[in-house]
Amino acid sequence: MTEPATLRVGGTAVARYDDGDGLDPHLAPRPYLHPVRTLDGITVTDACPADHRWHLGVSVAVQDVDRTNFWGGRTYVRDRGYQGLDDHGRVVRGAWLERAPDRLEERLDWVGRDGSVLLTEHRALRASAVPVPGAWRLDLVFTLRNVTDRPIELGSPATNGRDRAGYGGFFWRLPAHDGSLGVFTADASGEEAVHGTVSGWIAVTAADPDGREWSVVIEHGDGPSARDPWFVRVAGYPGIGASLAWATPVSLGAGGELRRAFGAVIVNARAVDTSQVELWLRRARL
Repeated sequence: MTEPATLRVGGTAVARYDDGDGLDPHLAPRPYLHPVRTLDGITVTDACPADHRWHLGVSVAVQDVDRTNFWGGRTYVRDRGYQGLDDHGRVVRGAWLERAPDRLEERLDWVGRDGSVLLTEHRALRASAVPVPGAWRLDLVFTLRNVTDRPIELGSPATNGRDRAGYGGFFWRLPAHDGSLGVFTADASGEEAVHGTVSGWIAVTAADPDGREWSVVIEHGDGPSARDPWFVRVAGYPGIGASLAWATPVSLGAGGELRRAFGAVIVNARAVDTSQVELWLRRARL
């Protein structure tokens, strides 16, 4: 296990990046960001919560990669439901490509249960100041490459038979809340209305136990990413993600690649409406 990296905006530490090496194999160990904080120190992620110990802050995780579970926890099996299987993989760092206070870049290996590498990943993380009061921006870009000599399918519980459970890909486990958490896009509001929809951005807003308000706004960074539906949970547990395989598996031929990009604006304030969110995003892109 290597020393976690820290992302900073100016002199402020805003995110800790852990390689996940010391985690239980059942959790599908992988690198993750936690805690991610607002500029005034509000934590807007959670990791290893009691309800889903395999939820790891901000991470990239897929439950079914060539029948290997890179999500963690039980595996959804068609016509059998969730099963406790010995099928977990792990994502390990191959090499740092860049390690700076505001930028991290690395090569990762997605290692299957038999020790073989199924995918390699190029990942870049960047933290930057933005012209929005009390806000900063996190960018995450990842490219997965099939390094086997055969096609590989990336799937989800939904592709294996569980309706509307298309989680997998970019995922952000949010902190516990007291019922104050809200979620909306430009076209819909609330868990049921937003879940499974395709929209350019998604906003989450809440307050911490001390009553301090915060918001996280995530937008798709390119064309392929923009086609991924949002996965939303509020009532059962708080989490949002962008689904790589919402209803059908994604196939990568030998040597094939898949790229996704996301930008998040983390703000010391509650987003009150769509116009405010879109103003934040426009300013954060400058």
